[in-house]
Amino acid sequence: MKLDSYGLMQQSICYDRARQWTISVSWGYAVQIFRGIFLARDMEIPARTFLNWYRRVDYTSFPFNTRPFSRNTCHKPFFFYLSNATFDGVGDETVSEYIRVQLHPECNWKMPDPTQIQVMKVLKKPDPHLWDKSPRRNCCRVEPSKEEGTMVIDVGECRKNEFAHK
Repeated sequence: MKLDSYGLMQQSICYDRARQWTISVSWGYAVQIFRGIFLARDMEIPARTFLNWYRRVDYTSFPFNTRPFSRNTCHKPFFFYLSNATFDGVGDETVSEYIRVQLHPECNWKMPDPTQIQVMKVLKKPDPHLWDKSPRRNCCRVEPSKEEGTMVIDVGECRKNEFAHK
């Protein structure tokens, strides 16, 4: 939290178009990889990982919308949780590592499989004025990685021809 309190748990969504993956980065908490390309507005809706207090299954009783939980193993996201965060003074950025913690069932889709990714490395320049700017969200992009089993994500201000999903 001391490294970048302004960006803590802010969700950034990016795409690995070559592999057809959607990546959700909640800086300082978790990174998720989804097979397929999903709209940012759908990704912003919280996943339905809980039930209401009543015994009947009624998803309309929540005061907010939730994204349905799919039973198809190919739709299940790959979760990576924060393992370490440091500040790189040379690059003037935080370097955070997220480790995949669960085994994932096999999927027979004919697309690249995220199971080879074990570590997500997220690079982010702290921006204490983020909330004074519009849009109040960072963009992210997939960067080339030299380490096998590692995916590198750069989170920061939106560049030309990029936009923050609203």
